[in-house]
Amino acid sequence: MTDPIRLSKRLIEVIGCSRREAELYIEGGWVTVDGVVVEEPQCKVTEQRVELLPHAVATPSEPVTLLLHVPAGHYPDRAIESISPASHWQEDSSGIRPLKNHFARLTSCAPLQVGADGLHVLTQDWRIERKLKDDLSKLEQEYVVEVVGTLSPSQLQRLNHGLTFNGVALPPCKVSWQNETRLRFALKNPLPGQLVFMCNSVDLKVLGMKRIRIGGVPMAKVQPGQWRYLASKERF
Repeated sequence: MTDPIRLSKRLIEVIGCSRREAELYIEGGWVTVDGVVVEEPQCKVTEQRVELLPHAVATPSEPVTLLLHVPAGHYPDRAIESISPASHWQEDSSGIRPLKNHFARLTSCAPLQVGADGLHVLTQDWRIERKLKDDLSKLEQEYVVEVVGTLSPSQLQRLNHGLTFNGVALPPCKVSWQNETRLRFALKNPLPGQLVFMCNSVDLKVLGMKRIRIGGVPMAKVQPGQWRYLASKERF
């Protein structure tokens, strides 16, 4: 019986590439072992059939950004633990091939309001991380808030402009009814607890909050607990 060797070494024997090229092919999801894609260069193989998929390229994978729909009642950190290829939104149109290394070294950006669910951003891309840190105050966020209560026209006007929170006059925002029980808030960089305070100030009880957009990036129809990639054409 042949002694087990690293998959990267076997690939070098099969196609005659360099060690670095072998690692890039494997990490890029271009190598199969008995017909199954294996993405770990250190994986040990013996007599299995090792093949390089057509159109393979030996290039480092680009950093990705994931858009996760945090389910109601879940903390974002706990929801992140469930991210896997199995929870990838099937209608994702980004064209990005899911790889195992896409789920490593992810940084959370643009925190949700406490108690809110919905759109949460996780990225490997330092450029996205820096933009969502440096420009967050300039980016409009959109929340849908489930409430109990009624609003007079003057109260709705107060929500749009005229409230003071923790001694600070809140900037104007856009608030409108989505339906009989849901308000749509479009505002920039909401302070922690701001949405609940705003609703309580006009005698509304908040039942739930969902973020559905950050800047020019919507959550789309991603289902709770699922995620999609940020497409190359999308901009926060």
